[in-house]
Amino acid sequence: MLYYLFDYLHQLHVPGAGLFQYISFRASLALITSLIISIVFGGKIIAFIRRQQIGETVRELGLAGQNEKAGTPTMGGIIILAAIIIPTLLFAKLGNVYIITMLIATVWLGILGFLDDYIKVFKKHKEGLKGKFKVVGQIGVGLIVGCILYFNNDVKVHKQVPVSYQLSASEKLVNEGHMEFTKNKDYKWIETHDMTTTVPFFKNNEFNYNWLVGDFIKSYGWMIFIPIVIFIVIAVSNGANLTDGLDGLAAGTSSFIGIALAILAYVSSNIRFADYLDVMYIPFAEELVVYIAAFVGACAGFLWYNSYPAQVFMGDTGSLALGGIIAVFAISIRKELLIPILCGVFLIENLSVMIQVGYFKYTKKRYGEGRRIFLMSPLHHHFQKKGIHEAKIVVRFWLVSILLAVITIVTLKVR
Repeated sequence: MLYYLFDYLHQLHVPGAGLFQYISFRASLALITSLIISIVFGGKIIAFIRRQQIGETVRELGLAGQNEKAGTPTMGGIIILAAIIIPTLLFAKLGNVYIITMLIATVWLGILGFLDDYIKVFKKHKEGLKGKFKVVGQIGVGLIVGCILYFNNDVKVHKQVPVSYQLSASEKLVNEGHMEFTKNKDYKWIETHDMTTTVPFFKNNEFNYNWLVGDFIKSYGWMIFIPIVIFIVIAVSNGANLTDGLDGLAAGTSSFIGIALAILAYVSSNIRFADYLDVMYIPFAEELVVYIAAFVGACAGFLWYNSYPAQVFMGDTGSLALGGIIAVFAISIRKELLIPILCGVFLIENLSVMIQVGYFKYTKKRYGEGRRIFLMSPLHHHFQKKGIHEAKIVVRFWLVSILLAVITIVTLKVR
């Protein structure tokens, strides 16, 4: 909202109002504001939650320090959501298609997680929202996001092709607008509305989802793209949900992922960097940098209270939203194929549960008794069972997450 006010003041030549035209300035304000909201107002929200006796119910799993967590305020994901949404509303262009998409995903998944926590805390049902309803909610947000990104005319990319390249009916030449930035005169810039994405580690690393359905039914490419979006949203949001089992683990990991996504979004939305790095240029995506700055600030600020020993847990209100936000953001900047690397910690946590359950069922059917690969799943509980302190486990997972984030950024040049 403030962007439009300062844009009007800039037109009146008010000194200093032009600062709001710069993405770096607004992203910095979003980061600072989200930190202030999560740290300053987060304490007041935690105090309110404690007064309402909204505490964590701990299942007996035989883990060290588990009983001390009983009664710790939960549903702290409200702090994260507020610290993301408020700065975004203040500093981003609210008419931007990518900002609208991210806000829809944030609110939708936040409400879904809130319902899950509400049933656990107030209805005293330990399982929370039934799995099928949770999946339906995730499918719903994936469907909406997929439709927006596939059908909205403002969602498009500019990419470089050889001068000899023949344009299709859905493409148009935009070389003139990019001539001053183009370093290689053997290539020209074209604009396309199709859902082209980035394939890491390969030269000419672009993949079009329409190729999966063939030229004769290219207009039905959405039948491939939207289910893929739904799958990614479900996988990443559940991965973040499983990761949220130790103090500071999910919030810290998400903040490092957010920093990597901020860099990817910035270079993809800046024509100079896009030309230099030879990546797709995504018009209008620069506003996503403001959003992800708020996301990083919210996750980092939440650690003020969530680091060991935690004063508050984010609950599903936070964890489902964090994973879904990361998934939708990566898809929006055409980097969803980097998710297995960038979100490697989430992936490992997901796989540890799938492997454990699958192996247990297989051995029970074959040998009459179930056997386990891990002492306990998700994976972080396996290390707890081995006697490693949870604070050490969290820091080590953070280090792995930082390494994966660096590798993700390096893929911009390594092909």
